[in-house]
This record gives sequence, C-alpha cells and structure tokens, in this order.
Amino acid sequence: MKLPYFFLALLVVAIGVVAMAGFRGHHFTQPPFEVFPDMNYQDKVKDQVGSTFFSDGVASRPPIDGTVAEEMPPKIDYWAGGKWDSTHWGDGIPVHDARDGQSALQVDDVNMARGRERYAINCAVCHGATGAGNGITSKYGLNGAANYHTDRLRQASDGDIFNTISNGKGQMLGYAYNIGIDDRWRIIMYIRALQHSENASLQDASPEEQQALQTKGKKP
Repeated sequence: MKLPYFFLALLVVAIGVVAMAGFRGHHFTQPPFEVFPDMNYQDKVKDQVGSTFFSDGVASRPPIDGTVAEEMPPKIDYWAGGKWDSTHWGDGIPVHDARDGQSALQVDDVNMARGRERYAINCAVCHGATGAGNGITSKYGLNGAANYHTDRLRQASDGDIFNTISNGKGQMLGYAYNIGIDDRWRIIMYIRALQHSENASLQDASPEEQQALQTKGKKP
C-alpha cells in the first residue's frame, strides 16, 4: 500500500527543516557538509602563514626584476590649498619641482616630441589626435572624452590637468601607474600645443613664417 501523499509531503518538509536549521545545540566531531561553501576554503595567502606553493615557503614574493614603483603618492599629499606643493612628493622620489601647478621641464623640441609620443599612446584613443574628444572609442559608444578646445580646458591650469591625468576624472581612470611624472608634464606641453594650434593667429608665427603663409595665400 502506497504511503499517503500527506505523510510524504510531511517527510519532505521535515528533511528540509533539518537541512536548513540543522540540529541546534548538537556538537559533531566531523565538519558539516556544505552545499555552498562560498569560497570559505579557497587557496589564498594568509597573514603570518607560510606558503607551500613556493619552494622557499615564503608567501610574500619580492618584486619582479625591472619593476618600477609608481611615482605618485596619495592625492591629498600633493594638492593643498589650491597650490602645488612639491615638498610632499615623498622621500627619495626624483621628480621635477612643480610648485603652483607648473612643470620645471623646459619646453623644447625633445620634450615636445616625447609628449606627442606619450599622448598618441595613452590619450589619443579617447581624446583624438587633435584633442577634440573624438578618438576611436567614440565610435564604440564612449562619448564622454573631454574636448581640449573648450574654454574650460583652455583656461584650466596645468596642475588641474596633471591631477586629472594622474588620478582620473569621470569615466577616465588615473594613469599614474603607467605614465611617469615627467611624461605627464610632457603630455600637458603637447596638449597646450594642440590647443594653441586650433586657436592660433597669423601674428603667432615668426616673420619668416608669416611671409611664407602670405605668399602661399596669394598664389592662384
């Protein structure tokens, strides 16, 4: 004779209650069976515990040969009171003085060429080759890249732009981890050159360049 459905359902409920609540107050000698362990027993490095994974038994590994430390301390240490404070860059970090948000690097052909190269590698993909915010990422729905030719960014200080490159802003992540301090200033040099190129006048050119441009403009 088949067991009535009522008793079958009662048995299922009882098993479910025991499975969920367990035997309250009862001490077992064996660890419980966990259906969902939630990564409680994952292999990981624990504080003050050796590692059997490495032959020397040390869990904390030394940096790989050639590793370069990030050259940027926390943001609060170098931007205070609206002024650039180079006294808080940290001990032993060879950087150029940057008081009041200005780089001590000389604006010359070498630094400008380096800035252009670093810009092309790290920035142009979003901000575009001319800095108009129309890089290749704009073709794939990322339309928030800044246009350097707006009044806001033309009037922004070098220190503000340096801060954004280092720590990010909005959708942009910080690049302090892979762009050195001096290279960030060189990128800013190149950005200023891009801005000037979009708003230059004839008077900005040298007399020789002005004459060449005027001669070229008169040709039929």
